[in-house]
Amino acid sequence: MLTKEDIAKRIAKEVKDRYFVNLGIGIPTLVANYVREDIAVEFQSENGVLGMGPFPFEGEEDADIINAGKQTITTLPGASFFDSAFSFGMIRSQKVDLTILGAMEVSENGDIANWKIPGKMVKGMGGAMDLVASAENIIVAMMHVNKAGESKILKKCTLPLTGVGCVKKVVTEL
Repeated sequence: MLTKEDIAKRIAKEVKDRYFVNLGIGIPTLVANYVREDIAVEFQSENGVLGMGPFPFEGEEDADIINAGKQTITTLPGASFFDSAFSFGMIRSQKVDLTILGAMEVSENGDIANWKIPGKMVKGMGGAMDLVASAENIIVAMMHVNKAGESKILKKCTLPLTGVGCVKKVVTEL
């Protein structure tokens, strides 16, 4: 059975030279640690970073440099920071080649639910809806079952949808 890091390593094989890649919260953030060193990739985070690198080593974190999940990150030479309006302009104008997201459910036809569980407090859906509406290549990185041990890959999603028919590939520990 694969670990979260193994899932990220597998997805890293999907990243191609000169891609602009958005990394969602959770397992997707690990992908930057495993991309081949012989290719040039720009990782984007919707909070306004282009040129993210791998996670910092312990003791080398800078609390002011974070991704959309509020995790500390590193930046690569040439990285840039900008406001979220510019970031979403990049996303909505389809400048991102690959989007890697987590999900709570994915249906057999590529629908994705990754933002709300009914009855739970949610502060907003974040950038997921823009990402799935604008990206042509979406990969979901997730564990195969939820906390109750039920499959997260379903015939039809039961949670509120983020996007319809948009997921191209799902990678789980199985």
